[in-house]
Amino acid sequence: MKFLEYEAKKIFGSYGIPVPRGVLISSPEDLESGVAQSIGDGVVLKAQVDVGGRGKAGGILMSDQDTMARTARELFGRDIKGVPVREILVEERVSIDHEYYLSIAIDRSTKQALILFADSGGVDIETVAKEDPKALRKASVPVILHDIPAFMLRELRGDAPKEVEKIINSLYRVFCEKDALLAEINPLVSTPSGIIAADAKLIVDDNALKRQGITQNRDLTEREREAERHGFSYVELEGDIGVIGNGAGLTMATLDLIEFYDGKAANFLDVGGGADQERVRHAVNLVAGVSSVKVIIVNLLGGITRCDDVARGIVEAGVDQQIIVRLAGTNEELGNEILAGKGYRMMDSMEDAVQAAVEASR
Repeated sequence: MKFLEYEAKKIFGSYGIPVPRGVLISSPEDLESGVAQSIGDGVVLKAQVDVGGRGKAGGILMSDQDTMARTARELFGRDIKGVPVREILVEERVSIDHEYYLSIAIDRSTKQALILFADSGGVDIETVAKEDPKALRKASVPVILHDIPAFMLRELRGDAPKEVEKIINSLYRVFCEKDALLAEINPLVSTPSGIIAADAKLIVDDNALKRQGITQNRDLTEREREAERHGFSYVELEGDIGVIGNGAGLTMATLDLIEFYDGKAANFLDVGGGADQERVRHAVNLVAGVSSVKVIIVNLLGGITRCDDVARGIVEAGVDQQIIVRLAGTNEELGNEILAGKGYRMMDSMEDAVQAAVEASR
């Protein structure tokens, strides 16, 4: 789950990472109480929306105390990349001497924390790596360590101010203790009063939300929330072929084949093992409810899952889209008989089913 900037900064600040003075407002009228008076004359108003590139999209505006309310009213009236502005972080405008980039993410190849530090910030790290590779330094750290070794901190910092080392280590602790997938400061800025995190990004592993005391994943769509209630593994995509499988590997293989045959999957839905009639019905109705779906492929292997239960669930769902089915395993013949009697298209192999679905989607 992604945290908004003000939430991430609150967490970073609690770990000793300096952040600008600021206040969160939910309407221009909030400024009438004088909550932002202590911030300073020059301020920055930042729309708290979960989109990238919000600065270029008009989501960050400069102002001063005299024009702050008018600027806030203007920003509240905007949509940033289609997302309405509901909250604004009003921050002090800091005097920047230099910008750096700092991030910590999961290195899946080594199963360690990958730390990136660059001498230039405020831009995409991919751009830095391409245009000035020497400006980017890396270190991989086993997450069993409580602190980053001193020699690694020195190598990461390079010629940056020494206080950067403390910030890198503090961000590493945030990363570990908050079960993060990404902790990023871009830019980390040098100012006359010291090093400050001018921006903050934090993404927490969805699987750790309960441990972190978070009861609801705000990143989920309503359909994803419904899938979660039924215990499905579900991800929305952007294609027109609905996909239902049992087992992550089989479902992913189905998506890969759809891509191979130049189709586009609308979703990933794994009903899990032992799916009964009701569970399959819910899955089919859920996928059929996606407006872009033209055809649905159901690709299930019956072990503890009975193919006749799957077939009855598909029939009971009674959706409008064409459903192409490949069943194999327990009670396979009975399942195929039930579906064939209702006019459903049955395929002997996953490849045949995928090809038929791609053709139907066209």
